[in-house]
Amino acid sequence: MTELSIGKVAEATGLSVHALRFFEREGLFLHPISRSSGGRRIYDSADVEWLKLCNRLRDSGMPIATIKEFARLVRSGPGNESERLELLREHERAVRAKIAELNASLEVIHTKVVTYEKHLREGTAAGLWAPKVSSDPGETG
Repeated sequence: MTELSIGKVAEATGLSVHALRFFEREGLFLHPISRSSGGRRIYDSADVEWLKLCNRLRDSGMPIATIKEFARLVRSGPGNESERLELLREHERAVRAKIAELNASLEVIHTKVVTYEKHLREGTAAGLWAPKVSSDPGETG
C-alpha cells in the first residue's frame, strides 16, 4: 500500500488541503483516514480515486448531502447497489437537463455572436441594441 500525505493527495486530486479536511469532517470518505504516529493523515491510492469521483460529482452539481448519502451506501457494503444506482441515475438526469439548458442558452448566444460578426463585417453594427436614453432617471432602456 502506498501511503500519501495530505499534500500529495491535494496535488493528485486538485482539491485543497482545506477541502480534504472538510470532506473528512463531513464523512465523505469510505473509511476513517489513518494517522501517522505524529498525527498526520495518511491516505492511499484508493482514497485518491474516491476523491476524484466525489469531486466530479460535486463539480457536476451533486449536493454534498447526496454525495454523503452515496458514501454512506458504499461504506455499508454489498446489498444496496440498486439504491446507489438510483441515486446516480437521478443525478445523471439532473446533469443531462442542465446540459440541455446550457445548450439552449449556447444557441441563443451563438446566434447573437453570428449577428454581431455579420454587422461588424458589413459596417452596420452601430446601433445594435443601443440602450434608450431617458430623461427620467427611473426609466431604463
